[in-house]
Amino acid sequence: MLPGMAMLTLLVGCHAKPPPLPPVETSDYLLGPGDRIRIITFGGQELTGEFRVNDSGDIAVPLIGTVHAAGLTSKQLAQTLERSLSQSHLYKNPSVSVEVVAYRPIFVLGEVNKPGQYPYQPGMTVLTAVAIAGGFTYRAVDDSFSIVRSVGGQAVEGAGTRETVVQPGDVITVYERFF
Repeated sequence: MLPGMAMLTLLVGCHAKPPPLPPVETSDYLLGPGDRIRIITFGGQELTGEFRVNDSGDIAVPLIGTVHAAGLTSKQLAQTLERSLSQSHLYKNPSVSVEVVAYRPIFVLGEVNKPGQYPYQPGMTVLTAVAIAGGFTYRAVDDSFSIVRSVGGQAVEGAGTRETVVQPGDVITVYERFF
C-alpha cells in the first residue's frame, strides 16, 4: 500500500461508530415531557381542552389536579382520568378520550443544510428527518449516523442508518466526511 493511501484510509475511517441503538417497540406511542395533548370529556366542558405534559411528566387537570402522564399511552391516560373522575364522584360514568396534538421535537445536527429542531411525525426515518432539515451537505456521510435517544430515562447513543425509525426527542448527528 502506498504511504499516502494509509493516511487516506485513516482519515476516511476516523469516525468511531457508536454501538447500535436498542430495538424500539413499535407499539403505542408513550407520552412524555413536551407533548401537547387534547383531552375530551363527554359532558364535561370544563375538563375538555389542550394540556402540555410538563418536565416532570405531569398534566394539571381541572377538578382532578395533577395527573402523571409520562410513560402512558393516550388510552391508558384516558382510563386513568375516567377512574379519577369516578372515584371523586364528579361523574357517574365518565367517558374520556385523549389524543396527541403535538409530539416532542427531534433535533438534526451536523452536515445538513438547516440543522435545528423539527416537529416529529409518526413513522419518520433518519432519511426523512434529514430531508426536512434541508438535505445533506456535500461533506456529509450519508449512510451512517449517531442518534441520542432517551431509553428508560437515560440518554443512550447509538448508530443509525437511513432506515432507522426516529422517536420523539431523538438527536440525530450527520457526520462529516473526510476527503
